[in-house]
Amino acid sequence: MSGRFRYSRWDGTQRGFDLDADAVMAELADDLTHHGDANAALRRMLQEGFADRAGRQVQGMRQLLERLRQQRRERLAERDLGGVYEDIAERLREVVDTERAGIDALEEAARASGDRRRREVVGEAAGERRMRLDLLPPDLAGQVRELSAYDFASPAARQAFETLVEQLRAQVAQSWFNQMAGTMGDVSPDALARTKDMLAELNHMLEQRAAGEEPDFSGFMERYGDLFPENPETLDELLEVMARRMAAMQAMLNSLSPEQRAQLQGLSDQLLDDMDLRWQVEQLGANLRAAFPDAGWERSYDFSGTDPLSWGEAAEVLGEMGDLDQLEQLLRSASAPGALAEVDLQRAAELLGDDAAESLERMGEVARMLREAGFIEQREGRYELTPRAVRRIGAHALSELFARLDADAVGRHESPRLGVGHERAYQSKPYEFGDPFNLDIHRTVRNALLRGGGGSPVHLDPADFEVEQTELTTRAATVVLLDVSLSMAMRDNFLAAKKVAMALHALISGQFPRDYLGMVSFGKVARELRPEQLPEVSWDFDYGTNMQHGLALARRMLARQTGTRQVVMITDGEPTAHNEPGMAEPWFHYPPMPETIDATLAEVNRCTREGIRINLFMLDATDELRHFVETLTRLNRGRAFFTTPETLGDYVLVDFLDQRSTGHRRRASGRGRSA
Repeated sequence: MSGRFRYSRWDGTQRGFDLDADAVMAELADDLTHHGDANAALRRMLQEGFADRAGRQVQGMRQLLERLRQQRRERLAERDLGGVYEDIAERLREVVDTERAGIDALEEAARASGDRRRREVVGEAAGERRMRLDLLPPDLAGQVRELSAYDFASPAARQAFETLVEQLRAQVAQSWFNQMAGTMGDVSPDALARTKDMLAELNHMLEQRAAGEEPDFSGFMERYGDLFPENPETLDELLEVMARRMAAMQAMLNSLSPEQRAQLQGLSDQLLDDMDLRWQVEQLGANLRAAFPDAGWERSYDFSGTDPLSWGEAAEVLGEMGDLDQLEQLLRSASAPGALAEVDLQRAAELLGDDAAESLERMGEVARMLREAGFIEQREGRYELTPRAVRRIGAHALSELFARLDADAVGRHESPRLGVGHERAYQSKPYEFGDPFNLDIHRTVRNALLRGGGGSPVHLDPADFEVEQTELTTRAATVVLLDVSLSMAMRDNFLAAKKVAMALHALISGQFPRDYLGMVSFGKVARELRPEQLPEVSWDFDYGTNMQHGLALARRMLARQTGTRQVVMITDGEPTAHNEPGMAEPWFHYPPMPETIDATLAEVNRCTREGIRINLFMLDATDELRHFVETLTRLNRGRAFFTTPETLGDYVLVDFLDQRSTGHRRRASGRGRSA
């Protein structure tokens, strides 16, 4: 069947989610930068929600669960489940009162007739009827049983009682049989016989499944599909719907007082007086309990309101409560956005509102969008970041850092010198011996024509040659040393440092592809990192800041590179660990010992001899740290910045671009305090 759609002119009031994979990645960027775990980041987003690019809020699980709990509280505070019992009892009292009034009317008519015999007969019958009414059992089932055998004197009372019994029988049937209103609204013998046949077949199919046989579900639906408005497509779907409805009915009984529960249970047995039908219902209930033990059979609710519920209303409200419980269980157990695909969005809209259902739908699309955009892929049941995602996170960090800089603080890194390189300068010069023979054909031919005049062939002379000039392109090699010691996390410095490392990766790979960028993490030990590993880097759950090992690794990595070579070290403390020859484990001590300081400065001297500049970015400044930094910069002639997590990115990017554009020429940044 084709869908039908309606379109209207945009009037500015319609709103839709502005959501795509790039917006989701921007939202996840800090979490991914901090932890590098796509699953943890998606779980956080699932719990907290987020705003799309238009500022519209996608509600998270915490907000939706609180909304769900509020809906449950409101229902419990408004309604009175005891009204199920009171409503039936009140209607039976009305039947009895109507009958008593009818008896009185018959006696009055007999007295008014003047016929003594009639008055005696009517009076005797009236006394017998009143006695039977006075002796009605106190329980509802007993009253229905006695009144069913009672000879009503009042036609109005008889009609009211028959209507009540028929309605109650239909309500009981509907409560037990999952809203099968088409047949259960008709409680004729033929309808009940067909219902018994349906239940018998359904129980038989459950027995077949338990025995490992394949039930004939399609044949069952051909015969009884009209009884199931939900139109289930599989036996599992049918059984799940029925289990949920029967569990709601049981929850209603569980929520009543023992007296009320006994009253309604007896009434149910009285109304469904067909022994075979009752047996089939009980058998189905037992089978469904075994098949769906978690459907909430033991659930009960504490209704505290004053608005009484009829039996039919109670079944509907308890069904809603069951749906709220099921939705809450699903939301609580959802560990990733993809799990929300199981949510019935139409039912969620009915229970929580359209905006909540739309948030669930959008949240469920998050993982799919990221997969389709190539940002994540699933491996062994877990989401993993792709290289494209790594680049995207770095680009986001880079744009965030550049956005904080003044408009004139960072320029492009043009060099005023001309020379051998790869980038055209769109200038030419007469050829000289030793110049690369990048011939400017246009100017060379023009020089020949100016010298020799027009006509062909054109005779070239060495003096006619002009060659293209190119910008001098410098090649830089950088190793970033990222401190991952425990203090970086404890002092809230790690996220800013890692974000800068990813921004540098994005800057160099995007704008300076000929440059080299290496990554080294150092805590108690140092480790070389590949760029694709960077998002997954976290702090070490160990004490120790082994700068010596980190500098040694960086020096070996830069030994294979040419051009300007530098180390960018981001840290928050003094060296407290170093490696000793012949020792399997690093030597650690806090406060720093002279041996560790000396080993670290010895590695600094090695870097200095090999022409490697060390630029330090210090996130916490103490007197002892300042003394160490001054010694290091004096030995290496590098620079040191004392900064904060908020301004770290500004300093690193400005310094990197300054160094990149001026080659070996060093100058003060002017953006922070440098040693």
